[in-house]
Amino acid sequence: MKAVRRFIDRVCGAVAALALFGIMVLTFVDVSGRKALSQSVPGSLELTELLMVLVIFAALPLVSLHGEHVVFDSLDAITPKAFQKWQRALVELICAAGLLGVAWLMWRKAGSLAEFGDTTALLKISHAPFVYGMSVLAVVTAVVHLMLILHPVATHHVGVEVPSDNDADADVKGLT
Repeated sequence: MKAVRRFIDRVCGAVAALALFGIMVLTFVDVSGRKALSQSVPGSLELTELLMVLVIFAALPLVSLHGEHVVFDSLDAITPKAFQKWQRALVELICAAGLLGVAWLMWRKAGSLAEFGDTTALLKISHAPFVYGMSVLAVVTAVVHLMLILHPVATHHVGVEVPSDNDADADVKGLT
């Protein structure tokens, strides 16, 4: 299980980091070109949008893997400890089911986009591969939520005790 977590952490982290770096370089070149040469990078907005899709969907499994998502915990103080573990498992299962549903819809949408040949307006980059990628990364995130049922991380998860060394995420310690 730790090998799978490490793989997801490294691959998704690398994709998100490279896409974000690409956005930074593109923005720098675009702004510099506009100021110095009065010429911007053609299609820079389209490229930025596509790279942003990669950043968001590659980071989604990481957020779940590290327990860094938003958590509603107002009722935790009055919820019995015995129920909290079942509650956490149920929430993870609902998240996984929702993500699998979204992935299925995106996969179908990508098929339609591919069939009709939808592209970006200026650079004519096909939308389909990006939507297929979004779908795959949603499935990866769903798998992460299923993994968290059996091996939760301490950060923000109901009923999971923080280790004594105050390491907020002991299961993925040493991944970076």
